[in-house]
Amino acid sequence: MRALADRALVQQLTKFALVGGVGFVVDTVAFTLLRLTPLFEHSPLKAGIISTILAIGANWIGNRYWTFGPHRSTRGAKEGLEFVAVSVLGMLVALACLAFSHYVLDLRTVLADNIAKNVVGLVLGSIIRFALYRYWVYHPARRDRVGARVPEPVE
Repeated sequence: MRALADRALVQQLTKFALVGGVGFVVDTVAFTLLRLTPLFEHSPLKAGIISTILAIGANWIGNRYWTFGPHRSTRGAKEGLEFVAVSVLGMLVALACLAFSHYVLDLRTVLADNIAKNVVGLVLGSIIRFALYRYWVYHPARRDRVGARVPEPVE
């Protein structure tokens, strides 16, 4: 039984990583393109917010319908708000890494900003996001899950 649970966790982590990979590409490309424009040349945090919002949209679709598909909620709006709350927490972790690197360490190149936000920040934020998605947003024991088995009333 334990091996089955371990296998399910590995499959879920793999799907989460693949969906995250798509989000990573969306985020990194958008962030880099924004940072190279005169409008965001000196505003890495604004560029990071915009690029992360785009990635959150891509991740929402992949995680809701694939990674955690069997455990998604029948109340999509509530689940969406929870997903966004967790995603914003992950974004704040990445932006804190970016701000520290850019403004405290004075590493101000586009490459340094990408490493701080999309490598260090991504790893730390992903750990937090996966745990909160798995144990809160998409937790199988929540009563509003698709395919959730509701216990028969006791008479």
